[in-house]
Amino acid sequence: MKKIEAIIREEKLEPVKSLLEALGYHGMTITEVSGRGRQKGVPLKWGAKEFRLDFLPKLKIEVVVMDEDVSPAVNAIIRGARTGEMGDGKIFIMPVEDAVRVRTGDSGTGAI
Repeated sequence: MKKIEAIIREEKLEPVKSLLEALGYHGMTITEVSGRGRQKGVPLKWGAKEFRLDFLPKLKIEVVVMDEDVSPAVNAIIRGARTGEMGDGKIFIMPVEDAVRVRTGDSGTGAI
């Protein structure tokens, strides 16, 4: 099993969610986060003054998938989240040693 963490633009949640659901992954965790990358925030004007919004609002999607589904899931996230502009986000993939469903006590792949 692998855990995919994707940091995406807020407005791209629905397309990403729909594409993951089409692959059969309905369970996911969404967290509101702030961050910055190479763009180092965005310049804003307020009246005559200019300042930089250093950390931009983003969403973090976390989903655990079977090893063989990593590539299709990552491709779905990319298709749903890409605008082609700076700030589209990042995807991180980590191994998951085990998972346990609290309600039933099921573990391993049966828990996801």
